[in-house]
Amino acid sequence: MSLARQDVEKVSLLARLQLSPQELDTLTVQLGAIVGYVEQLSELNTDGVEPMAHALDLSNVFRSDEVAPSLSCKEALANAPHHDAEFYLVPAVLGE
Repeated sequence: MSLARQDVEKVSLLARLQLSPQELDTLTVQLGAIVGYVEQLSELNTDGVEPMAHALDLSNVFRSDEVAPSLSCKEALANAPHHDAEFYLVPAVLGE
């Protein structure tokens, strides 16, 4: 499978990237090479290989969730440009 410039343009649109024509040409070649490497993986025989979520056999790598001393609310808000007594104040982010 090879990538066309139109494919890269669509991906850049979905990622909300503004790319110049030169960048589109460069990325078309580079992403085409990446897709080619991934296609090589389909040549491997994976019969009898169990699917796995992680390469190493790990279980419960998270520490227990315990309450510990932390910053006070006043200290946490000390460098915030806008805040009230309890929360950071940020502009609303609504729309596209």
